[in-house]
Amino acid sequence: MQVSTAEFRKGLKIELDGQPYNIVDFQHVKPGKGGAFVRTRLKHLRLGRVVDRTFRAGEKVGLVDYEQLSMQFLYKDDKFHFMNLQTYEQIALDADVVGEAASWLKETMEADVLIINGVPAGVEVPNFVELQVVKTDPGLRGDTASGGSKPATLETGAVVQVPLFINEGELLRIDTRTGAYIERA
Repeated sequence: MQVSTAEFRKGLKIELDGQPYNIVDFQHVKPGKGGAFVRTRLKHLRLGRVVDRTFRAGEKVGLVDYEQLSMQFLYKDDKFHFMNLQTYEQIALDADVVGEAASWLKETMEADVLIINGVPAGVEVPNFVELQVVKTDPGLRGDTASGGSKPATLETGAVVQVPLFINEGELLRIDTRTGAYIERA
């Protein structure tokens, strides 16, 4: 099945040059001179790299035939182990398939596993996760929200910048798309 550039939207999964991509951002541009075009930012579903691509208005591209399964992350050893919530079937994924999502995966967390042509191709975590701080410099008296930031290591091993008043053991809300601290949970 094919879609026109007029039908582009964020999150749409398209196929270019035989490779699956996710539309991260797009913009229709109508210059005063010449034809209209669509400027897009695409994320490769298997490799995770982001590329910019420009399409002529009305150009058609193929859709990716995929299945998205809601699975529960169980544990990590040399692979990442997930369980299908409907069938209780377990699968083990390599770190390159999980990609950037590995920084945010916590045991018992639900995530969407993307399956293309029967093969797991990626993992999508929720936009916001709540994780505990396991290591950071202690907060000092007088530190305010606008005073600056410091690095904090979370329970998954990810390192994010947090305000100076955050201490070890606190539960934080993190935006997984940008890796930014949002608020205390």
